[in-house]
Amino acid sequence: MNQLDSSLRELKTRTGLSLAGLAAKTPYSKSSWERYLNGKTLPPREAVEELCRLAGEPEGRCVALWEIAETETSGRGASETPRPAPVPVPVPTPAPVPEVTESGHRGHLGHRGVAALAALGSVCAVAVAGVVVALLLLPHHREPRASSTTAVGQWCPGSTCSGRDPQAMHCAAQADSLGMYGTATGAWLQLRHSRDCGTSWVRMWGARIGDRIELTVTGRPATVRRAEVTTAEQANTYIYTLMTATRPGTVVRACFEPAAKTGAVPGRRECFEERVR
Repeated sequence: MNQLDSSLRELKTRTGLSLAGLAAKTPYSKSSWERYLNGKTLPPREAVEELCRLAGEPEGRCVALWEIAETETSGRGASETPRPAPVPVPVPTPAPVPEVTESGHRGHLGHRGVAALAALGSVCAVAVAGVVVALLLLPHHREPRASSTTAVGQWCPGSTCSGRDPQAMHCAAQADSLGMYGTATGAWLQLRHSRDCGTSWVRMWGARIGDRIELTVTGRPATVRRAEVTTAEQANTYIYTLMTATRPGTVVRACFEPAAKTGAVPGRRECFEERVR
């Protein structure tokens, strides 16, 4: 995340704001900004966009760096060693071959003879090229294929996306924000929608271990997806619900339930809803 970190620090300097100043002008705390700017935690995309806005910087470049960093952090950037390209084998041009005529004199082959030899030369060249390629593809010429359970660019169009992880699919790459909500404990919820996949989900950040989120999609019957923060790593980055297929006009509802140790009222739920546009 080095490029992203340095770009964010440069933007902060341009704003002239301290960490406390950034916290006052954005939904993110002073300690969160300290982690984002020093590369301890991948910031939310919205934090990057907010910093660009405060610095008067078009967000395109920084958002692109953020997407690269998110891919690397989530483990979706694993790539395999490229297969060596076949070595081209030149096709020799056959030289004229003399023939013995009925009169005993040596002459040159006619057009049919030349064409036959050219065809034979081409066949030989193809055979040689095949042998070269086979040798290049032997195990000792390749490193082991990189294993990855989540490939960049996986696709799940339409209803096949329901119940699947938006991070593991192509859906999260170009998702839109339907709305955001700040909770009483400092966690933030965001309703996300992918027009390409036709799905919606909820993501949360700034949460604590034990905090829970819930997505409800209206319908008969209604669909409910839930997720809970179970590790410190999840608390420091994002946690997502699984996706549900949604159409334009569908009402989606996000709810938050704080962990008992946060000091909030036990069982208190905070909810907001939006309509898929």
